[in-house]
Amino acid sequence: MANLSLITIWLYLVAELSALQQIINLLTGLDGLPAVIVECFVTTIYTSLGGFRVSFITDNVQGAMVLLIIIVGVISVGVTVHIDRSLIPVSHYLDSSLLGWQLIYILPVAILTNDFFLSGFWLRTFAAKTDKDLWIGVSISVVAVTCILTLVGAGGLLAGWAGVLGNPPQPTGIEIFSLFDTLPNWIVGFILVMTVSLSTAAFGSLQSSIVSTGSNDLFRNKLNIWIVRILIVLVFVPTVVVALKSPSVLQIYLISDLISASSIPVLVIGLSERFYWWRGFEVVVGGLGGILTIFLFGLVYYDGDVSSAGALLILEDGLYASDWSAFGAFVAAPVGGLLWAAAACALRLGIQWIIAKSSGRRFDAFDRPVAPDASFYTGQDSHAGAERESITRRDEDGVERSIVDVKGKFF
Repeated sequence: MANLSLITIWLYLVAELSALQQIINLLTGLDGLPAVIVECFVTTIYTSLGGFRVSFITDNVQGAMVLLIIIVGVISVGVTVHIDRSLIPVSHYLDSSLLGWQLIYILPVAILTNDFFLSGFWLRTFAAKTDKDLWIGVSISVVAVTCILTLVGAGGLLAGWAGVLGNPPQPTGIEIFSLFDTLPNWIVGFILVMTVSLSTAAFGSLQSSIVSTGSNDLFRNKLNIWIVRILIVLVFVPTVVVALKSPSVLQIYLISDLISASSIPVLVIGLSERFYWWRGFEVVVGGLGGILTIFLFGLVYYDGDVSSAGALLILEDGLYASDWSAFGAFVAAPVGGLLWAAAACALRLGIQWIIAKSSGRRFDAFDRPVAPDASFYTGQDSHAGAERESITRRDEDGVERSIVDVKGKFF
């Protein structure tokens, strides 16, 4: 799963750089490559020196900038943008559509499963002092993000109705910045500076996440952290190339969503105590099987057209295709993953049963594993001479309880 987390974070890095260069090109007409290179350079320096603490600081700055952009953007758009009412029926934005109904399923599956692979979310989750603090933080975030996304989404509607996206309006993936491009120059400059700053903060958090995940989960902290950082910097070269060549930011996110939709359902099964017999073999086979199922669905849907089925793996037509291809892909990914995982589980248990019978041993695949004894040792076989220390833990009810452990090396 560490590999899938790294792939997901890398795709987010690509999307962040791709969006930055597209926005700079749209708002200024200049090549966005220099800004992309500078962003990679700056974030590498301050994340290397400050680690994830710097990311927490930049997140606070980022939140203030988002609020400032929203205020300035709402006032500017309200004062200067003219809505052509004749474009409202032409855009079909307010009409019921096949895609609209499909997104009721696609978006929750895509976003919920994809968030499992974002190390930045988990690091912030475990940074909470208590469960109560976590609930408060998440609740505030939900309200804030809902308000921000509503305003940003409405900006896309206004861009179409203002004639910025053509007649009839055509999706671009950066509709709201197309709307900003019509504002006075000083407002465009202000929004551009804020956007670059936001992108840098977000990129720094993703960079810290990929370094932490790679060091801990991939190399098990056996490799010097600076070597890991150097490897990540080397990865930036193909990342920039892919970001500059990517046709759509949305498509990058959709690829990441398909990967997570095929892997997460089979992964969360193992989090339940009832499925203590679930193994990593099933998770790996299920995740890969979910991706394969998308391709198989494409073969059926496109009447055996291998090229179209392969294009469905990366959702080349995006979400705006007026058919069931994208919806089918997001159904095939989790359902196919679960079916392949179930088959892999049956195969593993069958092989273990045959081996047990042939060797005369008891079939123990369904025996509940014994919980490990989390004892602390000083490196000797006994607790003699070990220094005991009191550890305080705050429970969900807010009561602090003392836990006495033995200070020393974990056995």
